[in-house]
Amino acid sequence: MGSEDRFHKRKAKSAPRDLARKRAKRVPYHRVLIVCEGSKTEPKYLGELIDCLKLNSANVEVDGSCDSSPISVVKYAKQKYLEDKKTGDVFDRVVCVFDKDSHVSYEQALSEISNAKPKNVFHAINSVPCFEYWVLLHFKFTTKQWGSSGTKSPCDTLIKGLEQYLPNYSKGESGLYK
Repeated sequence: MGSEDRFHKRKAKSAPRDLARKRAKRVPYHRVLIVCEGSKTEPKYLGELIDCLKLNSANVEVDGSCDSSPISVVKYAKQKYLEDKKTGDVFDRVVCVFDKDSHVSYEQALSEISNAKPKNVFHAINSVPCFEYWVLLHFKFTTKQWGSSGTKSPCDTLIKGLEQYLPNYSKGESGLYK
């Protein structure tokens, strides 16, 4: 009779490891740095995208405080990556957003990104001719080549086409993503 009760008795925790907190099972989110050529349009658009998708702004940082040439975007992104690496809180992915428009350093910037170390950290989101092309794609699919017309740059020509869908469009306006 007494021997049957021994299987029903509660066993005491034998070691402190049984009382230890369990490790997290979910993989932490990647930290992403997005460096933009523009200081207004791109950061506002991407910030609104982050809000819309309910991404954690602690994991995604958008920075548009560098010079507007593509090569300076890449150099600034590398510098920021190294600064954060020194603090121990390294970015898992660094994205450089820049336009081709009429920049002479466009090809050099693409080459720098493809040769950047560590591999698979640095990426380019390049717009041909300019960022407004992505905005236009919200309204219609197009593969049209946007060229210069008279004194207008390819980007100015594209913006003129965008005004068909956004009549009062101006660079740097808020609410563009919505």
